[in-house]
Amino acid sequence: MTALNLLCLPYSGASAMVYSRWRRKLPAWLQVRPVELPGRGTRMAEPLHTNLQVLARQLAAEQRLATSAPYVLLGHSLGALLAFELAHELQALGSRPPMALFACGTAAPTRREDYERNNWREPKGDAELISELRELQGTPEEVLANAELMSLTLPILRADFLLCGSYAYRQRPALQCPLHVLGGVDDRASDEQLQAWRQETHGPFSLQMFPGGHFFIHEQEDQVLAALVASLEPLRLSA
Repeated sequence: MTALNLLCLPYSGASAMVYSRWRRKLPAWLQVRPVELPGRGTRMAEPLHTNLQVLARQLAAEQRLATSAPYVLLGHSLGALLAFELAHELQALGSRPPMALFACGTAAPTRREDYERNNWREPKGDAELISELRELQGTPEEVLANAELMSLTLPILRADFLLCGSYAYRQRPALQCPLHVLGGVDDRASDEQLQAWRQETHGPFSLQMFPGGHFFIHEQEDQVLAALVASLEPLRLSA
């Protein structure tokens, strides 16, 4: 039975290790490989990126070994957009394509009007960033009130907002792999914005909704992982 590498891209302000607990919950044939971004976690000493295409190109060069075996890309929020761009950059390098792409909790690349409307092209102040975190309901109030923690988190979050705000969609041949979109019923992305992911692949497409808001991947973790395994089981048998 073929093992699949599951390359997980983190969301705004997070280290890739948010996915590490999945290793205990997923079957052994699905190898969770969190992709750490420059400027956070084990790569804290590296400069933060504010250009998503440049970042995707760097990650593609770094992940060529992990993608020499059958692999799947997954990202949540900013990570979903980055996983999409990474798939294209790997393709440009001549790497094998992903077995599937999972885009969680964000609008399709062609439907980023919310970021333009909120002027995410400009650096956000600390108060604006904290307000955004509070609205997303994924950060406890005691963390938001901790000045030391916020001093570490806010520069990363500010750069991540610029990654989203400066993103420019480029028309390229559609991907060939299955594209599975996961969304939260109470998240800000509309059904139309999520359905628009369909145009980004010639492969099979699915959209599955879960109870909860933006961080449904944690709130409904067991259900999300069950959906992941159900989608990938047939693929690993044919890998």
